[in-house]
Amino acid sequence: MFTGIVQGKGQLVGLEKGEQVQTLTVQLPDAVGLERGASVALNGVCLTATDIVGNQVAFDVIPETLERTTLGRLKVGDEMNVERSLKMGDELGGHMLSGHIMAKATVVHLTEKGEGMDFKLKAPVTLMKFIHEKGYIGLNGASLTVGRVEDDTFSIHLIPETLRLTTFASLSLDDQINVEIDSMTQTIVATVERMMKQEI
Repeated sequence: MFTGIVQGKGQLVGLEKGEQVQTLTVQLPDAVGLERGASVALNGVCLTATDIVGNQVAFDVIPETLERTTLGRLKVGDEMNVERSLKMGDELGGHMLSGHIMAKATVVHLTEKGEGMDFKLKAPVTLMKFIHEKGYIGLNGASLTVGRVEDDTFSIHLIPETLRLTTFASLSLDDQINVEIDSMTQTIVATVERMMKQEI
């Protein structure tokens, strides 16, 4: 489990493409205490550490994950948001995330607001029932608050500290972002839909 509080940026330093699996080697901001088999979220995607040398950690990624998320577009030198898995006793500053990406959203508008930034995302229509104003959402592994929601788009407002810790400062138009809706929101929506069907 993760909190959506990004701990820093990692950089892809190696990419090995096999027949069925790609191995990503990432320079993490801090790998102290990390062991093989541990979970790390890279741009919100929960991956398992398979090899560790200093702060360079290898992760194997299957084709389904590469297709469903933005990891398949990464190139050596690219940066990504990093969060180590939640431990008992850790402060829960964001909201509970599993690292299981539901879809990708596309950046359709960017505006600098002083030292902060606003951006608008276009999401698959099937995802919009989970997204509401002032609700939480996981974007590239970061727990963020949704701004205005219109049809198949929603807005996000970023403060300078979020821009400093994450890769969002380098966003461009048409970039894609990994989206995760937390399980509680999914359960509530599914329950309401089931109850409404029963009343018809």
